[in-house]
Amino acid sequence: MQQALSSTQRGYDLIAPKFDKTPFRTPDAILQPMVNRIGPVRSALDVCCGTGAAMRWLRAICESRVVGIDESQGMLAEAKNRLADAPGDARVELVRGDALDMPFREEFDLVTCVGAFGHILERDEPRFIASIYRALVPGGRFVFVTSEIPSVTEPSWWMARGFNAVMRARNAVLKPEFVMYYLTFTWPAIWRKLERAGFTTNAERDVFPGFPSAILVTATKAR
Repeated sequence: MQQALSSTQRGYDLIAPKFDKTPFRTPDAILQPMVNRIGPVRSALDVCCGTGAAMRWLRAICESRVVGIDESQGMLAEAKNRLADAPGDARVELVRGDALDMPFREEFDLVTCVGAFGHILERDEPRFIASIYRALVPGGRFVFVTSEIPSVTEPSWWMARGFNAVMRARNAVLKPEFVMYYLTFTWPAIWRKLERAGFTTNAERDVFPGFPSAILVTATKAR
C-alpha cells in the first residue's frame, strides 16, 4: 500500500530489497534464452535494469563493459550487491538516470530492456526509442521481449485492462503518479515506431519454452 501511494521512483526504492521475490522480476527462463541467442558483444546496456537480473546474464557475453541504468537508487543498490559475483570479466557500471534521455552516444553494441515497458507512457515511447538509438553504435542491436495484445476472450486481457483502469484512476487523484501499465510496447504496434526511428526489426516466436506468447524482437540500428 505504501508503494502504491508513492511515486514510481520512491515505490521501487521501497520494494527494492524484496523485488526479486515478487512475480514482477523477469524469470531466468526468459533472460537466459534471450541472452544466449545474442552471442558475444563488446559492450551492453540494460535499460531500467532494476536489481540487475538481466545484467547477471549479460556480463558473461560482454568483452569490456556492461552498464545498467535505472531511476531508482534502491534498485541500483540491490543490483550492485547481486552483481558482485556475476559470471564474467566485463566491467560493471550502474548509472542513475532517465531512460527517456540517457547520457550515452554511440557507446554500445547491444541494448536490452526487460519487464519495464509498463513504466513508459505511450506518448513517451518515441523518446524512449530515440534515446536507445542514440546509445547504440551503428549496426548495434536493441533486443527485448514482448507479446501481442491478447484476445478479449482471454482472462489476461480483462485482468490487464482492469489493472490499467485502477492505475489511471489512482493517478488522476493522487500525485505524484505511479506509472505502471500493462499491454504496452506490444507487437506489431511497436514495430512501426521502431522503423520510424531508423531500426530494422526481426521478431521470433517459440524461443521461450513455457511462454508461448513471448516474442523476441531484435531491432538493428542502421550502419
